[in-house]
Amino acid sequence: MKTRITTLFFLLIFISGSIYSQQKSFEGTESKYQNSNFHDVKTFSHKFKSKRPKNVILLIGDGMGVTQIYAGATANKGKLFLDNFKHVGFSRTQSANRYVTDSAAGGNAIATGHKTNNYMIGKDALGNPVPSILKIAQQNGLATGIVVTTSMLDATPANFVAHVDHRDMMPEIASQFVSSAVDVFIGGGIEHFNDREDNRNLLEELAQKGYQVYDNIESIKSVKEGKLAGFLKENKVDVRGNQLEETTEVALDILNNSKKGFFLMVEGSEIDGGGHENDMKFMIDEMLDFDRTVGKALEFAEKDGRTLVIVTADHETGGVTLTGGNIETGEVTGRFTTGGHTGVMVPVFAYGPGAEYFTGINENTSFFNKIINVLRLKK
Repeated sequence: MKTRITTLFFLLIFISGSIYSQQKSFEGTESKYQNSNFHDVKTFSHKFKSKRPKNVILLIGDGMGVTQIYAGATANKGKLFLDNFKHVGFSRTQSANRYVTDSAAGGNAIATGHKTNNYMIGKDALGNPVPSILKIAQQNGLATGIVVTTSMLDATPANFVAHVDHRDMMPEIASQFVSSAVDVFIGGGIEHFNDREDNRNLLEELAQKGYQVYDNIESIKSVKEGKLAGFLKENKVDVRGNQLEETTEVALDILNNSKKGFFLMVEGSEIDGGGHENDMKFMIDEMLDFDRTVGKALEFAEKDGRTLVIVTADHETGGVTLTGGNIETGEVTGRFTTGGHTGVMVPVFAYGPGAEYFTGINENTSFFNKIINVLRLKK
């Protein structure tokens, strides 16, 4: 009897050790990040010229969860432009057919107010095309814009202009951009506009529609009015520099010419890339770049006094957790639990007239009607 108990005891230890070993392996390798590019953070007033906004700037940090934000804050010695937001909430990100959403369904919910199936763009869960907040803004006479760090045909931006069954249908998404009448769009993806199997040259078609078409940052920065289609290479922030800040400012300068107001969507696309690659440096560098862009939006909003700034994410990527850090030096230590997305809630921040409507815990579909209501748009 004693021998059997002893055998059972050691068997339990072996099983427990195996489970612990598997758990440790799943948690991934711990990695350390040391920031060397700190940015100053300005504090903005909360004095606005009206109770309702004339303009809306929606900034989406792709793959940005609470941990990504606090990793960025730690890396920047405890300060982010996001600290300026007094109205904060959370968004549930699940899609119509999956607990863990992809960027297509996540972006679709934000853009159209409809839950849909993973991979679908601009459609409800039954496959019916549904209008985006950008399209409704256009119908109400507002100017519109899209600025991203990756391809403008990627899942999140595509949801604001296109209707396709699968996010990989980029040639079709490109053709819908041409007919979308968006005033300003800047990002990657030029190969789907001029190197096509159907032999259409969408760049020429854009020019014929009155767009200023450029493929370099200096030419893009020179545009102050009119329609602009700007095409830039997709690179990590350590290669592209402050491109997202600059292109966001270009879009704001052009759209601000609109007497009726504007709707601008800006995506920090590659926070998601850092999560997928389980690369702490990649992720935090992109998070800090996104925060500096948020700062540009806040600078505009404070000066204008009639602009609502909303910051959120489509989902979290990487399941990252922080295991250590030093706010005084900007050092961050953490580990990833997955190379994919997770199902956790993501934060929502709002600043400006109407910001009070973006608090609490809500579905990701709630942005659509809230923006329509604060801008008093007709559907």
